[in-house]
Amino acid sequence: MDKSSAPPLVLTQGDPSGIGPEIALKAYSARGEENLPPFFVIGDPAAFSRLSDTLGLGVRVEATRPDAASAVFPRALPVVPVGREVGGEPGQPDPNDAASTIISIESAVESIARGEARAVVTNPIAKNVLYRAGFDHPGHTEFLGELSRRFFNRAAKPVMMLWSLELAVVPITIHVALARVPELLTRELLIETGRTVAGDLSARFGVSRPRLAFSGLNPHAGEGGAMGREEIEIIAPAIEALRAEGIEATGPHPADTMFHAEARMRYDVALCPTHDQALIPIKTIAFDRGVNVTLGLPFVRTSPDHGTAFDIAGKGIANPASLIEAIRLADRISA
Repeated sequence: MDKSSAPPLVLTQGDPSGIGPEIALKAYSARGEENLPPFFVIGDPAAFSRLSDTLGLGVRVEATRPDAASAVFPRALPVVPVGREVGGEPGQPDPNDAASTIISIESAVESIARGEARAVVTNPIAKNVLYRAGFDHPGHTEFLGELSRRFFNRAAKPVMMLWSLELAVVPITIHVALARVPELLTRELLIETGRTVAGDLSARFGVSRPRLAFSGLNPHAGEGGAMGREEIEIIAPAIEALRAEGIEATGPHPADTMFHAEARMRYDVALCPTHDQALIPIKTIAFDRGVNVTLGLPFVRTSPDHGTAFDIAGKGIANPASLIEAIRLADRISA
């Protein structure tokens, strides 16, 4: 792809009372230093302009259309109006803003389907705020699967991957109670997740033969059945099925020995049965640089690997590093 003529990236506003707008403004300020590609935000231009003035960031904001965003980008942060004014203040989320948060995500994906953008970078949302407004998806990842069907007419079973230069991880079950994991952890889910991960690492990340390492569910990967049989009855057979398809998969490995520096050299991505098994190590190793990537979609989506941080919103101290990495990765893998 010739990046000089490529469509820009599109950023969602996230929860407007969180740090998403602040880090978007800061990422724009760092565009030259960080060599970032053109991007536009779907949100409330007036709210972005007020925040820039309040924090003394000096970022000019210009309301625009997606097809004019690249021309605006050198002189101002292009913001495509979401059609609703923001009511909440930084650090004080307003359920009435939930509709604009949802519309921003929908509009971003639609802009890719129309060829107006080539990848979406989503700013953090507060799921509890959206739930109060009737949002019926566990999180961003699942909602993007629905939007794949709506705008691309493709059924998708999205997979969450957290990526950094040091480590990439996939939680096989995501936003569910820990007590439900054993019933949800099926051979079919493991195989389907492994196929998606291997396919996207090859197609989007340029890894010619991805190495997948699966962790066990139980301590010591079950200790031969003494601490649980999921490894014997579910995880190991799924790994064998993936190997039979030509996918390089190993495990199940004890999760407590998978993430030291020497062990990380043996695989390209670690797949873990539970959310925290996967996210604790990457957030320990690369908290400010980790990027959330959704695999298995017909479009590229990345996101900062952190939440809305309402406690520091509006104070001018939010670190844009993870958003900058998300923009950089979206640029790389959408090309």
